[in-house]
Amino acid sequence: MPPASASLRVRRAAASDLDELVALELRSFSSDLLSRAQYRRHLDSDSALVLVASANHHLFLGSAVLFFRKRSTVARLYSLATAPETRGQGVGAALLAAVADAARRRGARILKLEVRTDNAAAIRLYERHGFRRSGLYAHYYEDGADAWRYEQTLG
Repeated sequence: MPPASASLRVRRAAASDLDELVALELRSFSSDLLSRAQYRRHLDSDSALVLVASANHHLFLGSAVLFFRKRSTVARLYSLATAPETRGQGVGAALLAAVADAARRRGARILKLEVRTDNAAAIRLYERHGFRRSGLYAHYYEDGADAWRYEQTLG
């Protein structure tokens, strides 16, 4: 497979993307999965933005779910998924850039997220893109794993 970044496109997900979003979720994570119903709600919500990264319209290489609150300058990156076979090829970086742009356009000044303390690759990605560790949540995930809290100031 050629590098994902060669022809990568990030766009807002549509309701017609639901099957592919759920399939990507199942390939990307072993626990704390977003359900089909959750994705459907997020796709229809004014307070959520679902983005997909693809090399062509039908092959999703990654996705991101971003949450907003009314009258808040904080956005929350709830989920960032990349297809296992494309990790390290720029998909996560492209999605992070798109998430930050979308958050800025919605008036956010700070972008927050949680990441498993044992997910070294994700931690490196976030730190390379300007996120700083701001806290710890013990037993945050359904399997009991801890999470680091990260945040980034948006310029």
